[in-house]
Amino acid sequence: MRLLLSWLVLSISVWGTAAILPGFRVVGFGGAIKVAALFGILNWLLGRFIFVVLGIATLGIGFFLAFLTRWIVMALLLKFADALSSSIKIDGFGTAIIGALLMSGIGTLAEYGIQALS
Repeated sequence: MRLLLSWLVLSISVWGTAAILPGFRVVGFGGAIKVAALFGILNWLLGRFIFVVLGIATLGIGFFLAFLTRWIVMALLLKFADALSSSIKIDGFGTAIIGALLMSGIGTLAEYGIQALS
């Protein structure tokens, strides 16, 4: 059940980001669900690896500034999802960076909302 709720929250955050951010487009809520699934799988497969590579490449600074590194990893994974799926279109890496920030904020608010309801 927790996995389904996480997937719903991520879908809401993708859909909300597409509604707010120009240059970040998703094909309906069904597309947001597909993108959330793809993003989750990419994050599971590559997220930690990219985080470690960036941490080592920055000579450890990336580990001390983990929140920035995670933000960049999210933007990279969004661009990967854009390349792999026709359900999402992101105009550039700058849009992906802002989209990652918005997705984090919307996702956090959605999680708080779901916790308040339960």
